[in-house]
Amino acid sequence: MNTATSERLFDEAKKYIPGGVNSPVRACRSVGCNPIFIEKAKGAHVYDVDGNEYLDFVCSWGPMILGHANPLILKAINETAVLGTSFGASTPLEIDLASMVVEAVPTIEKVRFVNSGTEATMSAIRLARGYTGKNIVVKFDGCYHGHADSFLVKAGSGLITLGIPGSPGVPEDIVKNTISIPYNNQDTLEKTLRDESLDIACVIIEPVAGNMGCVPPEKGFLEKLRALTAELGIVLIFDEVITGFRLAYGGAQEYFGVNPDLTCLGKIIGGGLPVGAYGGKAEIMDCVAPDGPVYQAGTLSGNPLAMAAGIATLKQLQQKDFYSQLNDKAETYAGLLTEVSERTGVHVTLNRVGSLMTGFFTESAVTDFDSAMLADAERYGVHYRQMLSKGLNIAPSQFEVAFVSAAHTEKQLKMAAEMTEWSFKKLA
Repeated sequence: MNTATSERLFDEAKKYIPGGVNSPVRACRSVGCNPIFIEKAKGAHVYDVDGNEYLDFVCSWGPMILGHANPLILKAINETAVLGTSFGASTPLEIDLASMVVEAVPTIEKVRFVNSGTEATMSAIRLARGYTGKNIVVKFDGCYHGHADSFLVKAGSGLITLGIPGSPGVPEDIVKNTISIPYNNQDTLEKTLRDESLDIACVIIEPVAGNMGCVPPEKGFLEKLRALTAELGIVLIFDEVITGFRLAYGGAQEYFGVNPDLTCLGKIIGGGLPVGAYGGKAEIMDCVAPDGPVYQAGTLSGNPLAMAAGIATLKQLQQKDFYSQLNDKAETYAGLLTEVSERTGVHVTLNRVGSLMTGFFTESAVTDFDSAMLADAERYGVHYRQMLSKGLNIAPSQFEVAFVSAAHTEKQLKMAAEMTEWSFKKLA
């Protein structure tokens, strides 16, 4: 596989961009190679600047649920772009997408659009604090909610991939207001939330952890969390930046039947363009300026291109049986990978929820941050390089998620399983 142009571009990028990348995991350091530079994408494939073609399971880290360069999304973007790309003013498209989100997500009565998942989560935290008059945020070990100061405590995503324990530049006065507890541990959850000495404003959680790899909630965990927060007057925030419109049209809260007070969205609702959103009960959302005292603003919030792409995406997700077909496809693929693991003797713990999955190179069950850390990241790196050489693009980190899209065909998934078997045999 020739990567000469990618190598040259990476050397050039490092002169001007920290690490040569605009998001740390893209540097591919944890998998022992340099990044490929993508030139274009279509359907289930991406193509690099050296002309190599890859079957893609990164899907831009989740937004491409319909596949790359979806014709209806491109049409919506093009038709909107010729009218202007940004106005710094309200547009009808904002109302259209907002109404679709409110109709789709069970607990969202009002929604505010922002430009990223990080903006959505940090805004939701500020809103919860303003609404309750309290300060403490409870999160879960290994859950990543963006790079705002409050969240870089035992976080997932690039922090675990690069082995960074938090981040310099985060003041102690902010960190002291964040408590991180084990995911899926009901005893610690109850003990923490019932501690009357704590001034807990909210609990934020990925209903399916997706940034220490795919880690599903154990039976009863989300229900226990909802019951406790409701009893104690604590705002419950679901970070559905990954799971929103991914597991079901109404997100993880529809999938699991557990209703938060606030929900954070991103990725899919922008159809691949930069977008985020937070929403929930009208009583809480009415505290946001200009209706209330909690301030949040953004020059490009509600950008017409992102709104148009989001509308075009959601319309396609409304197709009958879309999610049952997508999740069945992912289940079949996961079954093929499990068979590969058994045939080759390379043990992988495969966690899957809907069309999200992660194969952990460990013999232990992966139910939380500590058990995820038992995975052999070095072995995953070898597997990553082998898969890339055969034309499969998977996440350049053991602690990320693989996404199956509507564009993946059964034939392509079978081929991916065959290539995985080739790689596993080499590992064995």
